[in-house]
Parts: sequence; structure tokens; C-alpha cells
Amino acid sequence: MTAIINRLATAVPDCDFEQDYRAWAMRQLEGRRDAKLFARMAERSGIDHRWSVLSERDARLDEGDGFYSAEAPSTAQRMTIYAEEAPKLALAAIKKLGELGPITHFIVASCTGFVAPGIDQIIARRLGLADDVERVLIGFMGCYAAVTALRTARHIVRSQPHSRVLVVTVELSTLHHQQTVDIEPLLAGAQFGDGAAAAIVSGSGEGLSIGTGITAALEESDELITWQIGDTGFKMRLSGKVPGRISLALKRDDVRKRVLSDGDKPAVYAVHAGGRSILDAVAEGLELDEHSLDHSRAVLREFGNMSSSTLMFVLERFMRDRPESGVALAFGPGLAMEGFRFGWRDAR
Repeated sequence: MTAIINRLATAVPDCDFEQDYRAWAMRQLEGRRDAKLFARMAERSGIDHRWSVLSERDARLDEGDGFYSAEAPSTAQRMTIYAEEAPKLALAAIKKLGELGPITHFIVASCTGFVAPGIDQIIARRLGLADDVERVLIGFMGCYAAVTALRTARHIVRSQPHSRVLVVTVELSTLHHQQTVDIEPLLAGAQFGDGAAAAIVSGSGEGLSIGTGITAALEESDELITWQIGDTGFKMRLSGKVPGRISLALKRDDVRKRVLSDGDKPAVYAVHAGGRSILDAVAEGLELDEHSLDHSRAVLREFGNMSSSTLMFVLERFMRDRPESGVALAFGPGLAMEGFRFGWRDAR
């Protein structure tokens, strides 16, 4: 039994705040040697646009009554916005799918907020889904949560062939900027934007088939990416050692065999656009040519890193290409790599 992504759609908010964030970070670093380093790294980031659910006034980050203008907003204030805006953005992506048809299962992945009842219930009610639709909420797994969500949909379809699964990822990373003079969290914040994606997964029709999974948890790396709940939002640590560790891991024979499946290289690679250096590390580790990650680099350039939603944006581009074979990979807290094989399948 094959699980197939029949349809996939994405959405971002209206406010492009990339340049405003750079200016805000530079003001915090004013007079410090790190300011020049931040400016140089931001210019080389490969990111032109990032989008935020904050209003244009709030996202400017310098208005007297803006969200980040005075004291750092509390976690409660940030979660209030998440509870309101996350379902809206998710529904915007779902709307682009068109007529949903009968849904039997609903999976939501998100790591940038918490609310109860969960956003799975909020979205399900606003969609008018039947009250017997089975729900799964995948939280706090970070950037590879889309892989977990799609593989979960695959398991459901393979065990219940007539299932029709709605998969949603929604992340509001811009709610968690930190007012600090420490360059590491400011550089981490310079990667992330808001975005949502939605997909229909079933056992029939055309689309991208979801094949066998790929997992590798790297030893002695659990401190390289962390995501901790603090009094002023969720605080990320993204070590500069991450790209090098990924590149070395992909050169290891045991990890390489999991990705390349006995040495057979796939036609395409859908890689989570976690940052320019992450994509460079994957290209180096797998010895890819310069155009192999064009879709991932385009998503990074136009949207930044949207945590779990990012890989969905990359896969959306491959839905148009209809590749014969591919590998999807994402990296996140652990440090861990998660992925799956995929390929286009015509309707039968």
C-alpha cells in the first residue's frame, strides 16, 4: 500500500519584516564589535524576505508602541497572539487545497506555541470537520516535524487503506525574538519567519509517494540545537557547529547508506532550508552538484526558515516537477536528521 501526497499548498502572512529585523538587531549591537559580524552574516544569509503575523507597525520593531519596542513581551503575551494567528494562517494554507472531500484523520505539527484546546481542535471546528475525525498534534519537534507528520500519515494510510489524511504544519517563529546583546540568538533569529502548509495524503490518485523513512540521531550533539521555554518566549540556541556536524555525518558510511539507499542516488533532493550554511553542508556531505538544492535555496531566499513548514514549501515545488525519485531531509533538535524517500506516482 502506497501513501501519496495528492495535494500540497502553502501560505505566509502579509508583512515582510526582513530589513526591519536587521535594523533592530544592529541597534541592540550598537557600539559592539559583533555588529559588523552580524551585518556581514545577514548579508550572506541567502535570505531576501521573511514574513510575520505581526502587524506592519509591530514588525518594524522600532515603534514606541510596537510589540518589541519596550520591555520584552512575556511568554503569555506571545501565546495569546499564537492562539489567534496560528489557526488563521493554517486555514489560509488549507483553503488553497480546494475542496477537501471526506477527511478521516487530521495531523497538525507546530513547535512555536501552545494552547488548549489545541490548534488541531480549533482548526477542525472552523473547517467543520466531522467530530469523529481522528486527530494527532505533533509539538515541539522543531524543523523536522513535517517529516514526522507525513510519515505518520503514511503509517495511517498503509494500515487503513481508505483513509484520507489532512496534514498541516504552522509556525510563528517571529513571536520569539529576544532582546539581547548576545550575537548567537540574534543570528538565529535572523533565519526564521512564519509560514504554514497543508497537504492531503491518501492511498490513491496521483502525487508524490511517501516512501521508507530515514532517521539518524547524531551522538554528542544534543546541545547544538535547543529550544527552551522562558519567561519571554521560546529561546533558541543554534550553534555554529551544526553545519560541520551535518556534513561529517553525511560522509559516514552508515548514514550515507540510509540516505542513498545502497548507493543509488535519487534524482532530486528536497532539503529543509534551515540556512545557507546548512544547505552548503548537505551539498558537501552528499557531493551534490551546484543546482541540486535550487528549490531549497529558493525557499530560503523567499521565506527564510519557517521551522517545520519549510520542507513542505520545498516539496510543493517538487509537486510541480513530478520527479521520478527523491529524498526529503530535515535537521533539528537532537541533533537529528529525519527524512523519507519519495517519487511521483500517476493516478491508477
